[in-house]
Amino acid sequence: MIDTQAFRNGMALLGGAVNVITTDGEAGRFGFTATAVCSVTDEPPTLLVCMNRNSYAHDHFKTNGVLCVNVLNGDHQNVSWDFANRDLNSEERFSRHSFTNLTTGAPALDEALVNFDCTIHESHEMGSHTVFYCRIQDVRIGSADAGLVYFNRNYHRLCDSSVA
Repeated sequence: MIDTQAFRNGMALLGGAVNVITTDGEAGRFGFTATAVCSVTDEPPTLLVCMNRNSYAHDHFKTNGVLCVNVLNGDHQNVSWDFANRDLNSEERFSRHSFTNLTTGAPALDEALVNFDCTIHESHEMGSHTVFYCRIQDVRIGSADAGLVYFNRNYHRLCDSSVA
């Protein structure tokens, strides 16, 4: 097996969209920042989200059974920080931003690049994480012209060069 730090250093060079993953329901409203999100299939529309099982919110996501993947736009570094900040409680995180519930009741960030409102269809445990396979119930596409990516341990604003 390779050294864990070498793996982490290599993965830092694999850029990823920055997302805030949210849930609400019987277990309450929670959210966290993630880059470990990707499409699985479009028939039926499904994506996956990876979450550390040691996260304060992990069991709440499993209990609620719904989540929204809020893809952050290029100006949302502050949103990412708020949902990654361990010094903020759940109420403080949500109070700093505007959310609307879509089909599942999971909070959808109003100014997101796109919201994928999902039910958790299946989950598998792999090492320290749970992989949630999520069926998309609703999608809302925003109007921003730039995305936020995390690459080499820094945020970067990714602009569409075709937009004037």
